[in-house]
Amino acid sequence: MKRIGVDVGGTFTDLIYVDDETGTVLVHKLPTTPDDPSQGTVQGIRELTEEAGEQPSSLDQVFHGTTIATNIVIEHNGAKVGLITTEGYRDILHIARHKKPLNFSNYQDLPWQRYPIVRRRYRLTVPERISRDGSVLVPLDEEAARAQVRALKEAGVEAVAVCFLFSFLNGDHERRVAEIVREEFPEAFLSVSSDVLPQYREYERFSTVCLNAFVGPKVASYVGRLESELRELGLRTHVHLMTSASGVATPDAAVQRPVNLLMSGPVAGVVGGIWAGKQAGYGNVITLDVGGTSADIGLAQEGRLRMKHLLDTRVGPYQAMIPMVDVDTIGAGGGSIAYVDQGGIFRVGPRSAGADPGPAAYDRGGTEPTATDAMVNLGWLQPEAFLGGGMTLRADLARTAFEDGPAKALGMSVEEASMGAVQILTHSMVQSIEENSVRKGYDPRDFALVAEGGAGPLFAAQIALEVGTPHVLVPPYPGVTAAMGLLATDMVYEEVATAYQRLSSLDRDAIQALFERLEAKVRAQLVEDGMAPEQIVIHRIADCRYLGQGYELRVDVPAGAVDYAWEERVRADFHDIHEREYSRRFEESDIEVPNVRVRGIGLMPPLQTAEVEAGDQSPDHALRHEGHAWFLVGGTLQKVPTRSYERTALKAGNRLTGPAIVNQYDTTTVIPPGMAAHVDRFGNIVIEVAASAEAKALAAAADAVASEI
Repeated sequence: MKRIGVDVGGTFTDLIYVDDETGTVLVHKLPTTPDDPSQGTVQGIRELTEEAGEQPSSLDQVFHGTTIATNIVIEHNGAKVGLITTEGYRDILHIARHKKPLNFSNYQDLPWQRYPIVRRRYRLTVPERISRDGSVLVPLDEEAARAQVRALKEAGVEAVAVCFLFSFLNGDHERRVAEIVREEFPEAFLSVSSDVLPQYREYERFSTVCLNAFVGPKVASYVGRLESELRELGLRTHVHLMTSASGVATPDAAVQRPVNLLMSGPVAGVVGGIWAGKQAGYGNVITLDVGGTSADIGLAQEGRLRMKHLLDTRVGPYQAMIPMVDVDTIGAGGGSIAYVDQGGIFRVGPRSAGADPGPAAYDRGGTEPTATDAMVNLGWLQPEAFLGGGMTLRADLARTAFEDGPAKALGMSVEEASMGAVQILTHSMVQSIEENSVRKGYDPRDFALVAEGGAGPLFAAQIALEVGTPHVLVPPYPGVTAAMGLLATDMVYEEVATAYQRLSSLDRDAIQALFERLEAKVRAQLVEDGMAPEQIVIHRIADCRYLGQGYELRVDVPAGAVDYAWEERVRADFHDIHEREYSRRFEESDIEVPNVRVRGIGLMPPLQTAEVEAGDQSPDHALRHEGHAWFLVGGTLQKVPTRSYERTALKAGNRLTGPAIVNQYDTTTVIPPGMAAHVDRFGNIVIEVAASAEAKALAAAADAVASEI
């Protein structure tokens, strides 16, 4: 089977080609085309298949991760959306949860009000009301609904969201209004809450359904354009897109529910990191995916993805109550701009030079100093070796950018300012990793740090030293690990329904019926996607909480009959999960089940990679350059002799002693002074952080402080 994974980032578009029969693996990287990301995707597929000696028509699968939906939300440039809702509830989106981002500030913007998904003039109401038990309290006024649809059409909206109270229990009124929209305004993108998110919590449901409409037209246009261009290229298969829940969806599914693509790109990096960790023998991994614009941090214990709580699944300031892998994104990347603010504080990011104009060293018109320029100044990025020699960096422009910028403003040398920029970004990533590990009850010392992205291996060793992870794993193709993750994932759909029951008085037949209805829905979708019965796996999930709590936890529940044994299993598992999450269990309390879910998984062929050639401990055959680079040694900045190696020439069993730099097409790996690394049988570089003298000194200092306490 021949397949390609394409991950479109803010700066680069990364591609990987895998031929399962021959074991061929090829990687490709080209600048993202911001005005139309599909152009870079199509160009990359064309060039990569040519390199493989194949035609695009020979591809069996193409998987795609994209930030297009995320960027639409963050940049506030989505569709003009109209909302039709229940009379008297026009301002749910404005009021939200009545919380302020900064509790003690009287002067602050509320971003969901400053940048509303739906402007108030386009939020229209109709007489209708469904009661809390699903019965009709006020019949739908169809003529009023038709008049409001016509008003939205005259106003020039591009998308219409339909969201009524309690429609998750009875969607008849929403379905009828949807029919009216199709009759009166067929060209509008339509987002109906009983289809998109039939789940309780009115503000979150309204926000998610309107977000779906907000990103819908542009996502539909992008997906349609991409499909058309790939057809012209000769592609015979459909593109499958990564979703926020770590699965992949067909173009039709992506267009119907584009809100599910909101974390498409970052999630692929976590999946790829888990796969790389398992292959190397590390079940517990922290993934660090640093690109040109942002850094994505994820954590997986025993190779299991963590899912965010549905009240924490935000994109920018907006609530998106969709299944979403727990991944944290911060503005820290190779293109992050270094500057001194008005208060004299040295800052780096979150503003990025992106792909156009890019860092100063790219020589594309950029003049502001970036993290990439800093690493050129430090000698970590060698101009002639960047992108495998496919792109030459201008070291003089990188130096000038820092000389005229932070170095001049702070009275530092260029090297000091460059190292300062690297340290600031490192600290930002350390903080994010601690928030995703220590503050959630995980000890980083039990995990390996998987370095991904074009810049991850440049930062990873120093980050691991500060966080305490004993090993850094640099996969064979770290710059395209997110694209690799697209090929390592399965096809996943998740459906939800509100149940709102208690285990002490469970209506077993009703719960069973809900599960069966949701199972039939996801199974039909997977069959439509071409999955054979033996490839389909169904998982049942219950959202559970103690009586009186406002937040739920996801509990995997058994298949089969919902009976007394089922109840006891759910009760016991929830107590255990709650104790793991919050260090408390309340066995005397009743347990509520607000929602039930079904996760349908279409199993894809497992991704396999061949072992690399074995060698002895000496890496001298891969040595390409001996020079100098700047590093912090004993707390002082020093210029030290540094060896540079070619990654493709390294063999299993080779040992590298820092300071060392390993160059390859898609990234550069930095091994600081005092650290060592080895190459395992799959070609992974494993940096032995815990064995370094600096790590031992830090551990001894921590033990000394602990003993005094």
